[in-house]
Amino acid sequence: MKVIIFGATGMIGQGVLRECLLDPSVERVLVVVRRATGQQHDKLREIVHGDFSDFSAIERELAGYDACFYCLGVSSVGMSEADYTRVTYDHAMAAGRVLSRLNPSMTFVFISGGGTDSTERGKSMWARVKGKTENALLALPFKAAFMFRPALIIPQHGIVSRTRLYRIVYAVIGPLYPVWKALFPSIVTTTDNVSKAMLRVAADTGAAKKRVLENRDINELVAGGAASTGGTA
Repeated sequence: MKVIIFGATGMIGQGVLRECLLDPSVERVLVVVRRATGQQHDKLREIVHGDFSDFSAIERELAGYDACFYCLGVSSVGMSEADYTRVTYDHAMAAGRVLSRLNPSMTFVFISGGGTDSTERGKSMWARVKGKTENALLALPFKAAFMFRPALIIPQHGIVSRTRLYRIVYAVIGPLYPVWKALFPSIVTTTDNVSKAMLRVAADTGAAKKRVLENRDINELVAGGAASTGGTA
């Protein structure tokens, strides 16, 4: 499987990149980033690209891939709706449109968020914009598209968030993940679970029974995959 990752320097993107490099079923990984990841691997190729609203300059490099993991995202705190829409909706759609044209047999996986508003009419600005983005991506002519809505994500393997507040929160609650997992399975997951679930639906689109996956669905998808292979989640 050949995959493209957008947002590989973010917390979720780091986890997805790590899992792709470890997974023997992934033969090639292309990351499209604004700044270099600093990683080197035999199957990793990196494109540093400044304008995520226009991929025409690198379009020829984006053909021939089986899956895209779109992990690019920002916090809406302090942002206007116009700015948040530009980063969240416009950039995702710029990538989605070119990839669906170049790779119609591709599976596209978008990292959204728990509480996203599919009606696009709610009071929460970020939830409306995320909902608009999900709906538009689902309408593109991919072989399959999945919207992932994780809630509280615990980073693993030394991965850290680029947002200072999140780093503080994760440092406090991270060691208690087994407790949180047992008490709140619908709102807590890990970078490993999100990454493995994304790879699973990319490899087998029938593994998920729906196209919009909430936090519990993500965890169950990984647990189900581990059970079918005799592993552990």
